[in-house]
Amino acid sequence: MFTRITTRQTPRSDSLRDFGLSSGSTPIIGLGEFTYRKGREIYGEKEAAEYVYQVKRGAVRSYKLLSDGRRQIGAFHLDGDIFGLENGETHRFTAEAVVKTTVRVMRRASLEVAADSDVVVWRNLLGLTTDNLQHAENHMLLLGRKTSLERVAAFLLEMDGRLSAAGVISLPMSRRDIADYLGLTLETVSRAVSQLHKAGILDFMGNTQREIVILDRQSLALLDLQN
Repeated sequence: MFTRITTRQTPRSDSLRDFGLSSGSTPIIGLGEFTYRKGREIYGEKEAAEYVYQVKRGAVRSYKLLSDGRRQIGAFHLDGDIFGLENGETHRFTAEAVVKTTVRVMRRASLEVAADSDVVVWRNLLGLTTDNLQHAENHMLLLGRKTSLERVAAFLLEMDGRLSAAGVISLPMSRRDIADYLGLTLETVSRAVSQLHKAGILDFMGNTQREIVILDRQSLALLDLQN
C-alpha cells in the first residue's frame, strides 16, 4: 500500500506518546513517517486497514465517490489527528493529502496488542471511537437539517476551534473541498461566505481568501444553532 509514497521514510522515535496516545507503560512500537504530495492518495476505500495514521504536518481529507461521480468528504484530518482506525478489516473511505502532508504510521496490530495490555491505551482508543461517532452524527445532522448558510457557519466554527492561530483561520482546503464536505455546490459556498463577509461577521487576509478572521463569533454561532 506504500507504493504511493512520494518521499523517503524518515527515522523517528518509537513510542505511543510519539504517536499522540498516552499510556501507562509507554510501550515501544514501530513507527514510520512518510510525506505525500498534494492530492496523493494515502490509502483507498476497501483497501486492507493494516495501518493507523497521525497527521504530523499538513491536512488529509477522507471521502467516498458516489455512484453518480460526486465526491462526499466525510472528514478533514489536521495536525495531530489520528485517522484510519477502522472497526472492520478494510477502509471505508479513501484518504488523500490536501496539501503536502507528513504522517506518522503504525501497524494496527501493534496498537491492538498495546491496548490489550494497557488500560490507558484502551481508554484512548475508546475516546477516539466516541469522538469519531460524535463527528459522524454531527455531520449527518449538518447535511440533513441545516440550510446552506447554517452549514457554512458550522464549518467555520469547527475550523475556528481546530485551526485558529493568532485569531486567524488558515484553511488548507479549497472551496471545492468545503463544498464536498457540506454537500453544497461551489457557487453556494462562495455566496454564503460572501454573505457572511458583507454582514461583517468575517473578513479575509491575503488574496486567496483562505485566511479568515472571525469578527463576530456570536452571530456566527447563532446561525449554527438555527434549524
